[in-house]
Amino acid sequence: MLGRIIWFAWVPFVVAFPLACGDDPHTNPSADGGVNADGSIPPTPAPYGLDTRPANPTCKAPARPQLDTGVKLDAAFGTVRFNQPIDMHVAPGDPTRFYIAERPGAIKSIVRGGTDVSTFYTFPAGTINAAGEGGFLSFAFHPQWPAKKEVYVSYTIGGGSTGMQSIIARVKSSDGVTLDGALETLIQFEQPFTNHDGGNIQFGPDGFLYIGFGDGGSGGDPLKYGQNKDVLFGKMLRIDINTVQAPLAYGIPASNPFVGGGGRPEIYALGLRNPWRWSFDKATGDLWCGDVGQDRFEEVDIIKRGGNYGWSTREAMHCYPSGNTCDTVGLIDPVLEYPRADGKSITGGYVYRGTRLPGLVGKFIFGDYVSGNVWSLDDDGKGTPTKTLLTTMPANTLVSFGQDAEGEVYTVNIGGSISMLAAAAPPPPSTFPEKLSLTGCFDPQNPKKVASGVIPFEPIAQLWSDGATKERYFAIPDGTTIDLAEDGDFLFPKGTVLIKNFDVGGKRVETRLFIRHDDDVWAGYSYEWNDAQTDATLLPSGKTKDVGGQIWQYPSRSQCNNCHSEAANVSLGPELQQLNKDGVYPTTNRLSNQLKTLDHIGMFTKALGKEPADLPKIPDPFGTDAVDGRARAYLHANCSNCHRPKGGGRGDMDLRFSTSFADTKSCNAKAQLDDLGLADAKIVVPGDPASSVLLIRTRSLDVKRMPQIGSAVVDAKGTQVLEDWIKSLTTCP
Repeated sequence: MLGRIIWFAWVPFVVAFPLACGDDPHTNPSADGGVNADGSIPPTPAPYGLDTRPANPTCKAPARPQLDTGVKLDAAFGTVRFNQPIDMHVAPGDPTRFYIAERPGAIKSIVRGGTDVSTFYTFPAGTINAAGEGGFLSFAFHPQWPAKKEVYVSYTIGGGSTGMQSIIARVKSSDGVTLDGALETLIQFEQPFTNHDGGNIQFGPDGFLYIGFGDGGSGGDPLKYGQNKDVLFGKMLRIDINTVQAPLAYGIPASNPFVGGGGRPEIYALGLRNPWRWSFDKATGDLWCGDVGQDRFEEVDIIKRGGNYGWSTREAMHCYPSGNTCDTVGLIDPVLEYPRADGKSITGGYVYRGTRLPGLVGKFIFGDYVSGNVWSLDDDGKGTPTKTLLTTMPANTLVSFGQDAEGEVYTVNIGGSISMLAAAAPPPPSTFPEKLSLTGCFDPQNPKKVASGVIPFEPIAQLWSDGATKERYFAIPDGTTIDLAEDGDFLFPKGTVLIKNFDVGGKRVETRLFIRHDDDVWAGYSYEWNDAQTDATLLPSGKTKDVGGQIWQYPSRSQCNNCHSEAANVSLGPELQQLNKDGVYPTTNRLSNQLKTLDHIGMFTKALGKEPADLPKIPDPFGTDAVDGRARAYLHANCSNCHRPKGGGRGDMDLRFSTSFADTKSCNAKAQLDDLGLADAKIVVPGDPASSVLLIRTRSLDVKRMPQIGSAVVDAKGTQVLEDWIKSLTTCP
């Protein structure tokens, strides 16, 4: 569990947020005269869309939210203490009662705010072997409790050549008040050592039972189990407890990565050293894991189906043993690592979804058993994961966290106490607008209309966003102008607000603001529209939602900065080659070239001094130009924010449109991440789309997908352009 204590001993992201979270073709109204089908008048072609620069008195960058991070630990159950508490949960459908696993072999229950403890279950005498890191380790209620009166338990017993075996079993209840059934073993195997047992179990949002096991123990993975797909050690498993596939005592989900062969079918992910504590985010379903390190680093991972997290090839992001070189192909980087100076045995926790600590909403709470530190996983404002110290516990006591039905988070102290994270002081009032109608960028009476100082724009090559239709705008402070980078990227001044509206099925679902605050930090904010379409509410963190049968993903604030890299000059879409096209200006109902209009009203620090025909222009991926240019334009819009020099993408590929194909380092280039089962994985193979990693990833919907965030639907038209282009290639330049 805890790795070595005596008794417990931006993956490169390709989609961008929020301005570049994917744009689909947006059709302008007809300019052929007459009246449109909706009764509107088509725009009139004109030299300029606007005659003068509109004043911007209202759409201004507010101060960044400064939410309270001061946290203290309040006793959850007064002076009540438990016997080596090690895991805690609430039962589905009953938010008032807490259940606490005690390592020697019992489950106790207590009501919220109460002091009376009752026994829910006790293992038969002599069952539990609590040597080393063993004992009663974890439990999980059936997701349909109390209709299905079943609880699943993870524990160790004696026996075998080493004296320790791991067991996952089912226990039933006849009345829902106590567990009175016999232990029904589902999984049982011998542990080679008494440490690194893992043993955490939880049901996922998909209804399957997830099980985490360590690498078998000792130190340094002497049996090389972490990368061995034929054993259950060092893995995250997933099984179906509602079916039986003989000779197993359970079923195998059909989508498990090795169902067709190549490894044990129970395996969901591999390369873990000791995934002692992990959990699912209540809002997004993401599986957050604290994986205990060996000698130098502890790590936080987001576990994906089929993912390989490196152990024992690597310890966190570093080759293992230290000083060696290693093959990192196919390995997924941790979200965060920390050195032994901060702690020596990570205890994974939960993504905070409560209401008592608004500054923590959407942040992963975790800690360290040895140091006693409790942190939140934060972002530095520029996309780099960091950790913020929230509070501390006595050293060598923090064995677990708990989360109640309201999303509040608790610490579990092996010494006997359980505490709830609470505010150390009242949080300061926030001045950041909670409603879109209060931002000053929209009509307060009708937030679907932008304010008078907001200017529309539309790029030529647009980013995919699962079929949504979008509108884009920007607003900069009066008296400021836009600089241009050498490559034509727009360099917006402090105080800029970039806006994007998303419509799905004719309904507005989201509005994103991307703001350059006065402290020079860019930050993204997502507003979720209500069903009445009257206003939108600021989201504190990422979220997924079913929109007309389609899963819509609202990005978290940290995800925004994963793709809006400094290497791409942050704002992404607005650049000379992307805006060199006609656009509609609703306030004048004119159809005019966007660059010419912006230049005419004095938006640029230095006048362009050229006609649109003499300025760079990217092809429309779905236009009539040659397929090579259209495909390269698509890659520029969807991939180049990361895949460019210093952009954070894996390898040295450069997919900017301005880079010659020969210099993209993609043609017949070996893929840095070879997890597709190809004999010789290459990024682009001329004439062979089926062997080209670039195309395969854009058509994948699992851990292999690019982009890995922000999209859950394959872009059929866009990937067809890429396929046609690869087919047209006969050789590499």
